[in-house]
Amino acid sequence: MPKYLLSLLFLCLTSTMWSQSQQEKLEQRKAQIQKEIRENEKMLKSVKSKEKSAMNVFLIQKNKIRLKENLIHTTEKQTRLLGDDMYRNQLKINKLNRELKVLKEDYAKKIVNSYKSRSEQSRAMFILSSENFLQAYKRVQYLKQYTSFRKSQGVEINAKSTELVRYNEKLKLQKIAKQKLLAENQKEREALVKEKQEQEKLVNSIKKDKNRIVSEIRKKQRESRTIDAQINRLIREAIAEANRKAAAERAKAAALAAAERSKSSSKSSTTKEVKEVKETVSRASVSSSRIEMTPSDKLVADNFRANRGNLPWPVEKGFISLGYGDQPHPIYNTLVVHNSGLEITTNEGANARAVFGGEVASVMVLSPVNKAVMIQHGDYFTIYQNLSSVSVSKGDKVSIKQNLGRIRTNGDTGKTVIKFLLLQNTTYNNPQSWLAN
Repeated sequence: MPKYLLSLLFLCLTSTMWSQSQQEKLEQRKAQIQKEIRENEKMLKSVKSKEKSAMNVFLIQKNKIRLKENLIHTTEKQTRLLGDDMYRNQLKINKLNRELKVLKEDYAKKIVNSYKSRSEQSRAMFILSSENFLQAYKRVQYLKQYTSFRKSQGVEINAKSTELVRYNEKLKLQKIAKQKLLAENQKEREALVKEKQEQEKLVNSIKKDKNRIVSEIRKKQRESRTIDAQINRLIREAIAEANRKAAAERAKAAALAAAERSKSSSKSSTTKEVKEVKETVSRASVSSSRIEMTPSDKLVADNFRANRGNLPWPVEKGFISLGYGDQPHPIYNTLVVHNSGLEITTNEGANARAVFGGEVASVMVLSPVNKAVMIQHGDYFTIYQNLSSVSVSKGDKVSIKQNLGRIRTNGDTGKTVIKFLLLQNTTYNNPQSWLAN
């Protein structure tokens, strides 16, 4: 087989395999989005039944609209991919039809020629009329090759006919699948229009209470700044404590080294070394803004950093209702809300879970109804805020996805929100860039 035909066959097979792989990935993504929509609808139904906060309904509905748009976009990708596959299959069908037509015409001519030849003279006469033995031998070989070629043509026609039937069947199924996808997409678009109309009504009702909402936001921002100040103080304390431990370990190692050297040196020299060790410990940076890591701390920090973009979420189910940094209010765009972490809305009764293994550096009581857990991962800290109860204690070693406590549901709004913070030493990071998509 010529090299270019092999290359063409390889490209066709690769293209088909890639298309199937993409379809499978899109189908998995669509199933995941549909699952999230169902969970979102349960959350929305629960909140609506309590009639606690129109703003909470708006945020959940906003997330539902985002999920619906993602679903429509994924279905459109599937439709385009299927359309491309159908186009390639149609080209293959057209090519097979052309090849079959040529093969059948050629085969028919050979059958007619063979029939005429047999009616004019027999195979024996054709061979016996040869001028010499060599010519007779060649004629025998010719007749064998001619018969063999006719048989191979018949086999090829049957094979291509079978392949054509298979491709036609495949194309028929693809057309049905495409129609189904288009119908699904149309249905989701109609549902999306209704969702947006509902949301518009909700926005109009919320805008009537602008003064109250603005007042609540300002109050929440003041509380948030106070809590952030508490957290900053506690982080500095945790850094100071970690540095004291590191300094003590260094001092212990230095003292042992000095004791070893004292066996072969004078007493005055040993006393001098011990004095230097004590001075080193006293100068240890126990109140700096950076952790002086031990080798084991560095290993934990390196592992944590290596998992950036792949950390599990601090809740099993939920969506980001307020992003990191300065965020415009979802309704009043001129109103800016500062957030030092991520606010993730989840189901009532949900638990917070550790995003990575580490040690509980602190369990904080931020208010009578708001507790927080801070976990240290080398020189990184993750903080899980707005817990009603805590199931770990300071000094505990925790593993990834371990339950840390129950997330509080606000009695006034009905919202169940965890605030998740991530810092390296005292520097705040955007947690969203660390979490898995």
